Amino acid sequence: MVALSETPQLWGLATAQLWRRFRRRVRMGPLYRWRFTGFTPERVLIAPQDLRPADPQLAEEFYHGRFALAGRVVETGGRSPFLIEPPNAAWQAALHNFGWLRHLRAAGTDLATANARALLGDWITTHGRSISGPAWLPEVTAQRIIAWLQHSSLILAGTDLRSYRQFMRSLAMQVRYLRTMAAVMDDGEEKLRARIALALAVLALPVTSSTSRSARRNLEFELVRQILPDGGHISRNPLTILELLADLLPLRQTYASGQEAPPKALIEAIERMLPALRFFRHHDGSLALFNGVGATMPERVIAVLRHDDIGGLPLTHAPHSGYERLSMDSTTIIADTGLAPPVTASRDAHAGCLSFEMSSGRNRYIVNAGVDRYGPPEFRPLARSTAAHSTATINDTSSCRFSSTSGLSTMIGTPIIAGPTKVNIERIEREGAVGFVANHNGYVRPFGIYHERQIVLSHNGSVIEGIDSFFASGRNPLRDTGAEDVVIRFHLHPSVNITVDEHGLIILQAENDDIWMFSATVQPFVEDSLFFAGFRGPVKTRQITLSINAAQRPEVEWQFTRTTLGVYG
Repeated sequence: MVALSETPQLWGLATAQLWRRFRRRVRMGPLYRWRFTGFTPERVLIAPQDLRPADPQLAEEFYHGRFALAGRVVETGGRSPFLIEPPNAAWQAALHNFGWLRHLRAAGTDLATANARALLGDWITTHGRSISGPAWLPEVTAQRIIAWLQHSSLILAGTDLRSYRQFMRSLAMQVRYLRTMAAVMDDGEEKLRARIALALAVLALPVTSSTSRSARRNLEFELVRQILPDGGHISRNPLTILELLADLLPLRQTYASGQEAPPKALIEAIERMLPALRFFRHHDGSLALFNGVGATMPERVIAVLRHDDIGGLPLTHAPHSGYERLSMDSTTIIADTGLAPPVTASRDAHAGCLSFEMSSGRNRYIVNAGVDRYGPPEFRPLARSTAAHSTATINDTSSCRFSSTSGLSTMIGTPIIAGPTKVNIERIEREGAVGFVANHNGYVRPFGIYHERQIVLSHNGSVIEGIDSFFASGRNPLRDTGAEDVVIRFHLHPSVNITVDEHGLIILQAENDDIWMFSATVQPFVEDSLFFAGFRGPVKTRQITLSINAAQRPEVEWQFTRTTLGVYG
């Protein structure tokens, strides 16, 4: 339910979104059409690098009409993929953004090159002349411009003059279109990517000096606004850092290859974002599952971090992004200790305040459920709930509220509209131990309850001691009203085996890796759970739960103890 006091905020968001849509519609209309036509450049001056890993085997699949994109495989049956009914919007966007050109280029065969040119020609014929529909969404157009520039040599080398001119004409029109639409895009990652695409375009194509200055200025503005001082993104999504770096690093390199010095804001943003990316990386190479992160290929992270000239250890404290990292020996803990992102950047944010993940050796043990980015949309609300995170829930309620008002969701999505407004945190650093203690007020409004969590990592990374406390305002004891039911959850990664010994102790073990024992001051239970971030979609897993009445027992102590080191210990 949405509180009456939140209704003006929701309608304000909806009104702003309607205004953006109106302006977008106007800019796509006859009054602005003249902006999309003009001078056609003769050639691409420089092709930016593509840092995203490629799979050359997919080139053969594409040739035979099997398009594996966005978690779906579609058989085209000999027809153009641009003419068939798409299975969902994500597959359609992945087809039209042309990111798959990297796979054809990686194949390095004449057949793959010919197929790339044929597919691009199909797109120009079927969608390149009519600026409308999903193919021309500004965020898709930005990705397509980047892909066409990065793989222009694949398309243009040795092609006939007619196809060459056709490509350049279409590319120029898309750049002019995006230049017109970028200002009215929704806030967040996609708007910044549009500015990156336009900055690449002015470096790769001949443009006027005023156009170049404008692209540079707009890029700097978005970088300063969206990249936080600790290198995080305003969405608080760790995956967004990876995705943006995959575009920003080639942009920096393109500046270096030309005659124009890169903007100071670009250099500084990259220098902050690379350590931030390391911050969220577990020992297995994947990213921690917070605020919209799903399955992550470690190769993608490695491909980006390879361009970190400084290297070194990751940060331990990200106060602007709202995260803490504890690390000793081969044990790492990453915790969410921040507020929800701004409403306009919270469409994928989660209610996971004070949740944490733990990896040891080469495996993750304690995780959040993550998201299935390409799966059924009905799973998204479950993945975003507090119960899908390794933290405490009170009365089966999430610590944040999401907008789900009928009639508004199509305009503004489901951003976080209420939740913790204050998180108090104190870092603990003493000889042989590191940790933090933090509390949030996300449950004060509905139940009058504060949640505090302390986690301390010690004994060379072999002991994790935790305390979850619940209290009223002024740290007063809670009154027993019968509405203080608390469940503390520890979701396990699917690769972890769990057993209970004859003494009731819970033992966690990953194959060829460390063995951990869990104990608590209340009886732990082992229950079923779902891990949404599997590479093949959601999979069943288990969770450890501790259930209490917070008024009768306001504090719970728990502990993980490593009993045996694995082969990597």
